[in-house]
Amino acid sequence: MSLESSHPVQLNELYREVIMDHYRRPRNKGTLENPSVSVDLHNPTCGDEITLQLLVRDGTIQKARFAGRGCSISQASASMMAQQVEGKTLAEAEEIIHRFKRMMRGDEAAGETLGDLMALHGVAKFPVRVKCALLAWEALERSLEQLS
Repeated sequence: MSLESSHPVQLNELYREVIMDHYRRPRNKGTLENPSVSVDLHNPTCGDEITLQLLVRDGTIQKARFAGRGCSISQASASMMAQQVEGKTLAEAEEIIHRFKRMMRGDEAAGETLGDLMALHGVAKFPVRVKCALLAWEALERSLEQLS
């Protein structure tokens, strides 16, 4: 039995609150003075935009900052992603990307170790919104490709 099936209304409300909290008070929003990499992405379908900047030292993401605009899902996802990858090695960040993408394809178990990011697992039920949730993650993936 999943967490969601035991108390679906309460859990869905909690997830909604987490998403809205990250949207209203984003973590790691801003720019870096001398980033190791900077990636700009745009979702033409809905108009969401993100610039992701990473400061990497010795194979570890020291700082992650994002700027942009878009819907609550894209901005909350960027906030949670930037917070989640700071302090992680590039390999760890890559693993987090894979788990998040699996969760967005409906694999709830993939998200169980992702902390606040689990709040976004319900987005998988709305294919048109999955692109919103994945925008920041695509930027992270491209950033890691540029660094390797």
